[in-house]
Amino acid sequence: MTGTPLTQLQPYLDGLLGIASTPDYPSAVNGVQVGHHGPVTRVAAAVDASLRTIGLAAEAGANLLVVHHGLFWSGLRPVTGIHEARLRALFRHDIAVYSAHLPLDAHPTFGNSALLAAELGLRTSGLFARHETIHCGVRGEDDLDTSALVARIAEWTRPLGHHTVASTIPAGHRTRRWAICSGAGAQVETLREAYTTGVDTLIVGEGPHWSAVEAEEYGVVIIYAGHYATETLGVRALATHLHERFELPWTFVHAPTGL
Repeated sequence: MTGTPLTQLQPYLDGLLGIASTPDYPSAVNGVQVGHHGPVTRVAAAVDASLRTIGLAAEAGANLLVVHHGLFWSGLRPVTGIHEARLRALFRHDIAVYSAHLPLDAHPTFGNSALLAAELGLRTSGLFARHETIHCGVRGEDDLDTSALVARIAEWTRPLGHHTVASTIPAGHRTRRWAICSGAGAQVETLREAYTTGVDTLIVGEGPHWSAVEAEEYGVVIIYAGHYATETLGVRALATHLHERFELPWTFVHAPTGL
């Protein structure tokens, strides 16, 4: 059987993404989360490790599932119920799982925010969304009608199962200094960072209700482009790289959450 051993892919990906040196939340458990037997012959890329993506990966004939959100986000728990069902499905189909959360977000080539900026035709000039020793987002300067930017983003996210919305947009508002932080990017820290650095438009995946209220008071427009949609880019880029580096075929497993 042709393919590449997981024992070869793991150290390569760990080094490429800086798994050991990148700070993250304990439940991220970056790196190989579940092993398997034999070489990797096909990769499936997905945003989330779930029963749905595991099933779709198996249908595609993949035996390595590369994800942004791994199996342990709800924390340490007994191997029962849904947790048990996921593991049994992985073992039954002999599928390994490799997860990269903030190491993927912070990567200059495969980072979700950097890729989204390029997808939208925005010119990146710096980093944004600092988390300990890393930055999870990017920022830049343009001169765009903000309503037109929202429409551009909505056109991009619609096929990914998300309806893009924005906080209150003042009449005639133009986007001159923007920042992007994919996923749950509308947090206290990112909103304050946007305000203190003169960002007038913040593009995120999702955020709590209060973020729209405070954004108006800060004079910042937040565009909520979808947690799922904004984090499809990194895993696809990483799977493409594995194809180019190791000649592994790959499939994107589309499993939108609506968020």
